[in-house]
Amino acid sequence: MATNVPPRSLACALLAAGIMTAATADARVTNLTVTSKVSPAYNGQSFGAAGQYETYAGTISGEVDPNDRRNAIIQDIALAPRNARGMVEYTATFFLTKPIDMSKSSRILLHQVPNRGGRIDIGGRDTGDVGLSSGWQGDLTGTQVERVAVPIAKNPDGSSITGPYTFTIADLGGGSPISADGSTATIYAGLNNPSIPYPPATTDTTKGQLASYASYSLNTAKLTDERTVASSDWSFGDCTSTPFPGAPSGTKICVRGGFDKSRIYRLVYQLKDPLVLGLGLAAFRDAADFFRYEKQDDAGTANPVTGGIGFAIVQGTSQSGNFAKTAIHLGFTESDSVIRRPIWDGAIPYIAARQNPINYRFAISGGEGKLYEQGTDPVLWWEPYTDTARGRTTAGMLDRCRASGTCPRITEIFSAAEFWNLRMSPGHIGTRADVDIALPPEVRRYYVPSTSHGGGNGAFTLTPAATGSTLGTCVLPANPMPAAEILRALTAATLEWVTKGREMPPSVYPKLADGTLVHETQLHFPAIPGKPSPIGLVNTIIDYDYGSNFIYNDMSGYITTAPIIVKQLIPTYVPQVDTDGNEIAGVKPLLGQLPLGTYTGWNITANGFYKGQACAFTGGFIPFAKTKADRLASNDPRPSLQERYGNIYGYYWQANTIVNRMVQERYLLAADANRLINMLLNQLIANDLVPRRAGFDAFDH
Repeated sequence: MATNVPPRSLACALLAAGIMTAATADARVTNLTVTSKVSPAYNGQSFGAAGQYETYAGTISGEVDPNDRRNAIIQDIALAPRNARGMVEYTATFFLTKPIDMSKSSRILLHQVPNRGGRIDIGGRDTGDVGLSSGWQGDLTGTQVERVAVPIAKNPDGSSITGPYTFTIADLGGGSPISADGSTATIYAGLNNPSIPYPPATTDTTKGQLASYASYSLNTAKLTDERTVASSDWSFGDCTSTPFPGAPSGTKICVRGGFDKSRIYRLVYQLKDPLVLGLGLAAFRDAADFFRYEKQDDAGTANPVTGGIGFAIVQGTSQSGNFAKTAIHLGFTESDSVIRRPIWDGAIPYIAARQNPINYRFAISGGEGKLYEQGTDPVLWWEPYTDTARGRTTAGMLDRCRASGTCPRITEIFSAAEFWNLRMSPGHIGTRADVDIALPPEVRRYYVPSTSHGGGNGAFTLTPAATGSTLGTCVLPANPMPAAEILRALTAATLEWVTKGREMPPSVYPKLADGTLVHETQLHFPAIPGKPSPIGLVNTIIDYDYGSNFIYNDMSGYITTAPIIVKQLIPTYVPQVDTDGNEIAGVKPLLGQLPLGTYTGWNITANGFYKGQACAFTGGFIPFAKTKADRLASNDPRPSLQERYGNIYGYYWQANTIVNRMVQERYLLAADANRLINMLLNQLIANDLVPRRAGFDAFDH
């Protein structure tokens, strides 16, 4: 039986009594600026009982006390410039959508974490939910909408802070950091993050290192055949239109004679002027705090939803979900204005396998789990666990919010690609891979098996489109296995859990104990003629040596090793599969319970330097044969569609039974169930996937 979360008794009592203590330095949002208001929004559409909506866009400016325990954890905040009150300032963008008549609202604030600066508009909703998207990322370029302006840290004498940076450069096919002519490489390209580059402390190449290697394995973390590039043979420059050493540049490098695209390069050099990126955690916290609790800013500008919010839930996807987990881990669940006042009642980190690398010096708050990228270094588990494999002290991601009584109720939802590409397993089974770390009462966990990162389009097809990743194009076609319907159902259940106390559906995810989480060498993946095997494709977690000034459990501090040192590999496990190659454990979508083929959370890169290795974040699909004769002709060990389902009536009958059960279990909304059945029938008929005549097997009707 699931355990209910104990109420935040002290925090709730203080709130009810009105005796929560204001922060002594009176840190807060000081200014609300509305630059755009649209009322009514969405072309005047009315949304059920909630009526018409309106939207607000603008900025919030705030200040934080760098000496307060709630902010002192921000890396380099002590070295940030201060105003006359001794506070550190920021300005963040926001976008708010709400019913025009707040008496018709649900009183639920859905606080969206933007992904790489993309504004999130939840739209108008019949339920009357209020949506808030606010900036947190301080290293974005000028083209992103949702962002935060943060200061540069300086030494006490005003001089630039410097530090080492290690980066790899490889040909990725489309979207490669290496120019088409091979002359020039962009240093920050390939991190899947539109970040402002930190300037080099010097462009003197004798102070840096550049080397090339014949190969690098995502599975073993091994670089082979090192060749040092002489300092006279590379430059900080752009050689696409100017001969070597090229036009001077702080973001590009040239190699005399051009880059060898068959090799991977490692660049080590000194950066300067780090941004205080961790201040984005405070800005995001303060935005929710202001819109949830405050009446107005310092100038008297009214909060558009003042008094109208009873609950707040933070939602983030992928990089943004990692950010939500980091905010919880580092204690940004507590108001900076009122001690022990909770920021969020609920949190839904979706497809978030790691933490966000935002709070160390010279951080880049993105990445993909490639070599020398941060994200899996800190505490990855909710409950306290002793990370003896990496020599760490006992800790859990809820330690700080438990101390302040401000932990939200957490629903985490994830897919197969997070295990294969984003190193999910240590958060479940630790760095020794020998125990199922227990879920705390504050957390529910759901796994959507056999899915790509974020799920597919849900199509009932044998011929999905080709696909690719940031590493290149992929060998297998796209995996259509969806996750969206299950995400919607679990989001609705989370809202009920948070606002009404109704228990969530049971957590379902792979475990060591029942054999559904295994080392890749233990997979029961079938041998399908002409199709690849997943063995050797998992992106193994790396234990790095960053030096003694790095705070490993929190992923804070600063790196001093140059280059970064690979100490060891940590066991990285993946979900077990059945004889079809489809994963066993989890909340299976309808398509997963009535498969038309093998749906994988992995794929293989077809071109570029990483050819033959994992195609990042991308699943694949291997269709079943239509008939038994086709299967026997190709020596496919997996039963054909004909053998499985007989005819379209058998498939349709099973589908109805499945969606009805999923609705009852609250893993599927009724509206989605009806839509799925209609889509299934239309696509099966249109694509002639399952025979329409009778006479095949017991499923005939």
